[in-house]
Amino acid sequence: MMRAILTDPLDRIADALERMSPAPMGTPDFDSADAFLWQTAPDRLDPVSKINRVDLDLLVGIDRSRDTLMANTVQFANGLPANNALLWGARGMGKSSLVKAAHGAVVQSGKSLKLVELQREDLPSVGRLLDHLRDAPHRFVLFCDDLSFSHDDQHYKSLKAVLDGGIAGRPDNVILYATSNRRHLMPRDMIENERSTAITPGEAVEEKVSLSDRFGLWLGFHPCDQDQYLAMIDGYCRAHGVSVDADELRAEAIEWQATRGSRSGRVAWQFFVDLAGRHGVTL
Repeated sequence: MMRAILTDPLDRIADALERMSPAPMGTPDFDSADAFLWQTAPDRLDPVSKINRVDLDLLVGIDRSRDTLMANTVQFANGLPANNALLWGARGMGKSSLVKAAHGAVVQSGKSLKLVELQREDLPSVGRLLDHLRDAPHRFVLFCDDLSFSHDDQHYKSLKAVLDGGIAGRPDNVILYATSNRRHLMPRDMIENERSTAITPGEAVEEKVSLSDRFGLWLGFHPCDQDQYLAMIDGYCRAHGVSVDADELRAEAIEWQATRGSRSGRVAWQFFVDLAGRHGVTL
């Protein structure tokens, strides 16, 4: 009786300790999917059975960035040297879509390439993630979407080691693609504040902007004009078999972007989703 009384609390304590410090992650089955989500507490790589992406041909108005990133990705998939890439600029212009579309195009060509998405909040765990990827018999694109840092955010220091630092360095089979609305990943007022208040302003600013300097490729995305906006919608209509009178389509598309107050690839897709729904076309 006394043993049972003592055993129950000890079991509960042991269970609590295991939850606080879970067992190390086993070797992931990288053959189970082409894409994975990095999760922490406990560490694991969750396979993604279907990736949310569009075809590369449907990305209009970003030809130079598309061709540059595609060439870099093909080089990497072929085992050749390639650069980390920062896709920065206007919101809704296809930065994230381009990363996923480039990965999809390489996989469809018959090459083995895995996409691993890492959330900004999980950057402190990136060292553990690289340990799992370093010896794997695959090549990985590490994808961090909507990357930015505030004035009191120290996560950027974790990312520096991934890009170009540390004794071990970045594994040869891993490359990093990140998207951001900011060229230097930090607000301009933050950089200007460092310059105006620091004892050695040059050094303070250099520490902040050196992160973006570690990306070998900077690909800028800028707001589209009306012709590009309409071309995006035309491409979606052809790809999904939506037939609409050209003048009617143009008038509705222009009215839609006027009510939104902006033009972008995201706005074009949102208009097309509404258009397809009204015409009874499933996507």
